[in-house]
Amino acid sequence: MKLSDLAKGSSVLLGVIVAGYVSTTYVDQRFTTPVKTTSAPTNGPAPSACVGEDGSWKNWPWPNVPALSPKCP
Repeated sequence: MKLSDLAKGSSVLLGVIVAGYVSTTYVDQRFTTPVKTTSAPTNGPAPSACVGEDGSWKNWPWPNVPALSPKCP
């Protein structure tokens, strides 16, 4: 192995690491839910995910849904 081959491989590895870090940071900023800092924290329990009469999901912000969730009251 030549020194130039080692330098090329190291630069590619460094580029992949930097690209992974940048994309992870972008995804974290782009797809996180905003934190409400102006409202006071509630002391009640958090609403749980449930299925309505028409099959729609309530209190579930993500596109994937858990199987066998309870029916809404």
